[in-house]
Amino acid sequence: MTSVVVVGSVNLDAVTVCERFPQPGETVTGVSVAFGQGGKGANQARSAARAGASTVFAGAVGEDAAAETVLGSLAAAGVDVSLVARVTGSTGFANVTVDATGENHIVVVPGANGSVTVGEATRAAIADADVLLLQLEIPLPAVIDAARAAREAGTVVLLNPSPVQALPDRLVDLLDAVIVNREEEKALAEVVERVPYVVTTLGGDGARAAGSDGTVEAPGFVVEVVDTTGAGDAFAGALAAHWDLPPAERLLRANAAGALTATAAGAAAAPTGAEIDAFLSEQESSR
Repeated sequence: MTSVVVVGSVNLDAVTVCERFPQPGETVTGVSVAFGQGGKGANQARSAARAGASTVFAGAVGEDAAAETVLGSLAAAGVDVSLVARVTGSTGFANVTVDATGENHIVVVPGANGSVTVGEATRAAIADADVLLLQLEIPLPAVIDAARAAREAGTVVLLNPSPVQALPDRLVDLLDAVIVNREEEKALAEVVERVPYVVTTLGGDGARAAGSDGTVEAPGFVVEVVDTTGAGDAFAGALAAHWDLPPAERLLRANAAGALTATAAGAAAAPTGAEIDAFLSEQESSR
């Protein structure tokens, strides 16, 4: 199985479920609330580890109780959190509201994520890994430093460019692959054209991967959607974890991970490798 380093964000998520989203100025009664680990970087690290990859997460947390919660959750999932820095201030926080259809509204307070840097220990971990997985919820200089360390070591650089922002040439030139959804693909069209390998998630329609060796597609899966919050992150983490597999197979398993995540509440609901196996077997037998 692939070894993965994720440099990125980690948050404490407060997930509130309601029948419908309130209109501006309106108050609605919620159904439930839960607290747990979130943040795109941590979610993707969790997914990679649960899928079976040896996974190291590098980021930053504050000096608060939330730090213990999120680091404990990641460690329990099999993620190595020894490279997570403790900084003054609060751990990142996300307020997630989910309606009855599984759609979500999210407000993020970056907190300690704004202090992430790439030190020597992180550079060494990147050099030892097969894949580096990045997002854009930490300072861009840290993303670039991590990507440069990976390129110098021959480690594959995957970027999930979310939240979308303009990407400098010095970062784009370091990328081996990007993982985007339809909207990100459109917003970053010029960037996508320059990256050697492009993976596009298509929601219920599945996913597509295009590179110099051609294009492969994975089908969408019909599941009972509970919460879509972490589905894209689960896809990205599972894709990185299975990077050693042929393109069609790693895409299929990543798509299954995303679909399964949407069937449970919370951003940290990524499935294990065994759960992915069972789901794919069930899908095959039902054809």
